[in-house]
Amino acid sequence: MSSHMPSILKVALVAVTLVGLGCSGPVRRDAVPPALTAKAEIPGLPGVRYRLSESGAIASEGLESVKRERAYLASQGHTGPLPPAVFLAVSGGGDGGAFGAGLLNGWTAAGNRPQFKLVTGISTGALIAPFAFLGPKYDDRLKDFYTNTAPHDIAEARSFIAAITNDAMADNRPLWNRVAKEVDRALLDEIAAEYQKGRLLLIATSDLDARQPVIWNMTKIASSRDPGAVDLFRTVMVTSAAIPGAFPPTLIDVEADGGQYQEMHVDGGAMAQVFLYPPSINISKSKAPQRERKAYIIRNSRLDTEWAQVERRTLSISARAVTSLIATQGVGDLYRIYATTQRDGVAFNLAYIPSTFNEPHPHEFDTEYMRKLYDLAYGMAVKGYPWDKVPPGLAAGELADKPR
Repeated sequence: MSSHMPSILKVALVAVTLVGLGCSGPVRRDAVPPALTAKAEIPGLPGVRYRLSESGAIASEGLESVKRERAYLASQGHTGPLPPAVFLAVSGGGDGGAFGAGLLNGWTAAGNRPQFKLVTGISTGALIAPFAFLGPKYDDRLKDFYTNTAPHDIAEARSFIAAITNDAMADNRPLWNRVAKEVDRALLDEIAAEYQKGRLLLIATSDLDARQPVIWNMTKIASSRDPGAVDLFRTVMVTSAAIPGAFPPTLIDVEADGGQYQEMHVDGGAMAQVFLYPPSINISKSKAPQRERKAYIIRNSRLDTEWAQVERRTLSISARAVTSLIATQGVGDLYRIYATTQRDGVAFNLAYIPSTFNEPHPHEFDTEYMRKLYDLAYGMAVKGYPWDKVPPGLAAGELADKPR
């Protein structure tokens, strides 16, 4: 969920180390055998998610969305070419999500926030994405969550012994309760209505058993009338933000070749910090119609290296190394998205927390820190956010000609 959570990472590392002692803990149903991984489906809700190996299915969904979009526009009397397709990708970053919330709300106030054809979210971005997808009507909810939330609203600490006897150092039931309050059938119905207009909402989690990212079609889940749709929608949101070791994983019941199994899913950030669409989908060579396309990527983190004197202690060293890996992964994700958009003629626009923001950050989900970060992003967006056209450290046009 966060790219900078050393204290939680330390206790998580302790948990991982103590697992090696062989102490018993919570049990689970058998994982999906490797040969059946691609066949596993959610009972009653088939076809609502994709693995990267299933890029053809994702591409087909994209083409079907264009058909729905054309039909909707025609019903509204629209003629001529399709309007520009605008994509939004919201990254992980823990309480850095206050940046994304402030930017989106300031964008609304500026009066030129577009309606997004595609919205994707990972980790804290998964908590933002559904409300960003539905538009300015939900700006107040985003502001409230990222300016009035405290640590006890996210998780409850377990005893230190939980590292040995349980599946996480904290219980994220408070976050579950908050999501359950915000996400109901009425909200899913609104999302389903947008799905029929050709819009898509995708959220990613990490399947630990298969060590693969899983992309969930939240618009398709919302459109289902299956009794389990609302619970699955909530589950995916919270699971995408569940830091392994710090928060409990989610065991998702699936079926494959008549067998009953469980998949263990955690924070989508274990596989990527932000995503747009699989690079294996080449829009420029697909059957997708010619139209202007723009991508906006919100990285809820700083991109510069943050200096810190590391204690000469095992956990401090390990935690620093892990946070460094996460930060580096986040930059790599941006380069992958940039290369993909350049190939496909999609205009690249990037926002991230500026290096000049150095407010005290005593702990994760510190309310005062989030309020200042929200205000910073809101103010920048109201004035017209200065979107970067390339990832950090890259000169414009170095990989390819920049689309305009």
